[in-house]
Amino acid sequence: MSSILGTSVNPWQAVALAAVFLFLAKSVAWGVQRRLGNAGIVDGIWAWALGGLAAWFAWVGTADATVRWVLAAMGGLWGLRLGTYLWWRNWKTPEDWRYAEMRADWGPRAQVKMFWFYQFQNLFTLALACSAFMPAAYRDGGPGTPALLLSVLIWGVAVGGEALADAQLKAFKARPGSRHQVCDEGLWRYSRHPNYFFECLHWVAYLPLAWGSPLWFWSLAAPLVMALLIQKISGVPLMERYQLMNKPGYAAYVRRTNRLIPGPVKRGGR
Repeated sequence: MSSILGTSVNPWQAVALAAVFLFLAKSVAWGVQRRLGNAGIVDGIWAWALGGLAAWFAWVGTADATVRWVLAAMGGLWGLRLGTYLWWRNWKTPEDWRYAEMRADWGPRAQVKMFWFYQFQNLFTLALACSAFMPAAYRDGGPGTPALLLSVLIWGVAVGGEALADAQLKAFKARPGSRHQVCDEGLWRYSRHPNYFFECLHWVAYLPLAWGSPLWFWSLAAPLVMALLIQKISGVPLMERYQLMNKPGYAAYVRRTNRLIPGPVKRGGR
């Protein structure tokens, strides 16, 4: 059992300390957004914090050192890449319309409600961290070389694909006159939300690391939780509504392009 200051950290203690860390991280995020008047900065802090939890569970876990190093690297690099991208995207730019809409709806109590909204998000963040990282970190031995290589392969495709989709969208938005146009090139030609697809795929990468663990079945929850968030709550539904309201060509784009999983352009969709 790994230890901190000579004291063993069992899985439940690790989860409790992770919850405290998330509370503090989101409290800092709330303070920053209050100063800037931009609640969107929480997105970057969310990714950094979640990546940090991968390193945390890897540190205190019981698996082979190789497994824990791979876990820390996969989760940490994912969080560093995504968090930095989201931070610079939202820094010193107008507040994301979703947060601006919340702020307007909440009125004078917006700051108090924003604080607790941030903390409510931690329930899903902790569920992701525990289901993805704990089964791999708290196990005897490792899953074997083929499983380790499969995890790294899935991770590489997912993180690389998401980074490519982000870069393509950023380049499209930088063009003059693109504000009310639809990005339907590159990966965006084959999926309306390729960044979300690869984000979901990223959470599948931790399943092979957990093979053989008594907690393996918990690792199935991570991609399911992320898919639920993206498909039903905070991702696709809100973005689709906004795009349909603000981009005249989006309805035709919907007819010819898959929602999430990349696929061939549908004939007759224009």
